[in-house]
Amino acid sequence: MNSDSKFIAFTYFVLRAILRPIIKTIWIKKTTGIQHIPTKGPAIIAFNHQSFFDFLCFSVVAPRNVHFLSAEKFFYHKLWKHLMKFTGQIKVERHVHDKSDVHESVRKHLAKGMLVGIFPEGTRSPHEHEMLKAFTGVGKFTLEHRVPVIPVGIKGTYAVLSNGTPKLQYNKVVEIHVGEPLHFSDHHGKHTDKQICQLVTEKVMKKIEVLSGKTYPHYELNHDEQ
Repeated sequence: MNSDSKFIAFTYFVLRAILRPIIKTIWIKKTTGIQHIPTKGPAIIAFNHQSFFDFLCFSVVAPRNVHFLSAEKFFYHKLWKHLMKFTGQIKVERHVHDKSDVHESVRKHLAKGMLVGIFPEGTRSPHEHEMLKAFTGVGKFTLEHRVPVIPVGIKGTYAVLSNGTPKLQYNKVVEIHVGEPLHFSDHHGKHTDKQICQLVTEKVMKKIEVLSGKTYPHYELNHDEQ
């Protein structure tokens, strides 16, 4: 099913209509920077990742549909698979070495002016206050497709539904902070340069670090010299 179909647009609308008042009333107590999300045109939105709840929290506050790169297990899970399909999420077969299908899907989404959501860490961090080392896909995508990256910091979802939390916790507070778009026009077209992709990825993670309040202890490059 195409992510830009009227059916998916409708189901996303219904998702927000039903879940937004519930999630915002119970958990999301602060949201800043939503105005940084462009009203139209393609962009990549990059988040820290601590919980299954991250996807739902941002989806209900976002002014536009976001199509996340999502692990294949969600597309086969009895509770998540319909949500993945009906909101047009992008399946990532994590154990398949050839990711050309994922790259092509991202290209098509961005070419159609959509928002693509990425968790650069690749999976949920098991640490409440520290992020995992990011993959450089976010750097490759922004340089190859010449689109901005919008960094987002999510706070509080670890306490709501983390790896070690068997069920939703209701007496917790979630905050979502959206940063200004990051533009890397000086490096456009350099997506095959591993060091440039690493540089761009680390700049994105540095912004997410500030917005999320989570530590990112995995820098490999001296950014003062770049």
